[in-house]
Amino acid sequence: MWHVLAAGFLFFPGLYQLCNRCARRVLPGWVEAEYSLFSSRIVSSIHGVIAAVSGIIVITSCKDVKYGRHWLATAYLWLIIPYMVYDMYTMYLRHWYKCRDSKVLNGKDHFSAAMNSLLQKEFLMLVHHISILTILVPIGLFIRGDIGDFYVGCLLVAEMSTPFVSLGKILIQMNLQNSLLHKVNGAFVLLTFFACRILLFPFMYHAYGKQFGIPLYKVPFNIPLHCNITIATIMAPQIYWFWLICRKAMRLYSNSSSYKDR
Repeated sequence: MWHVLAAGFLFFPGLYQLCNRCARRVLPGWVEAEYSLFSSRIVSSIHGVIAAVSGIIVITSCKDVKYGRHWLATAYLWLIIPYMVYDMYTMYLRHWYKCRDSKVLNGKDHFSAAMNSLLQKEFLMLVHHISILTILVPIGLFIRGDIGDFYVGCLLVAEMSTPFVSLGKILIQMNLQNSLLHKVNGAFVLLTFFACRILLFPFMYHAYGKQFGIPLYKVPFNIPLHCNITIATIMAPQIYWFWLICRKAMRLYSNSSSYKDR
């Protein structure tokens, strides 16, 4: 799968550069940090679509939830490596540009200022990316063996919410946070995030129980403990992020109602 790694390390940075150049032509007048932020969100959206489509293909192809196989499950695990590396670098790059544009160095060199900004504002996302690279990807590629492609596909479908999350951030960046499109997109963020990142885990248990004739509530007691721990570890940040999204949605729609009442 070295060709997948190589393709990923070429595709994602190349797509970022293409989006950056197009944004400069279409949206002149922004500072470098804004172009970087816009481009990275477009790339994240495209990655989310590719991942979700791949996941759907894997899920629908694996009739056996434990032993069903599809080559996309393994191939995409290899592709995640260059994407995560690229995404962490662009996160740092955005903060590097932001520190340079705002000239906020706090008496430190530019690298240190950018790293401090990155760690303060993107810490949870960095932990998420590093955990995927150091724990989930090795498990998926080298430890699970020839089982579990169905569940890899389920985890890929979780990325279905990413394009809507990224679009919402792009609309805010373009000062369209009060537009109808932003409100409609916010509803899709809530729907896709809840369905694909929260309900996804009960669905995984349900699929296992349905195949082996086990009631849903008994499934956690009929699978290895490390599987339950892994699912709980993945699910915990999703619940936290969904709570943050709900808070933001409440502010968005309450502000909209207050504006209409004036």
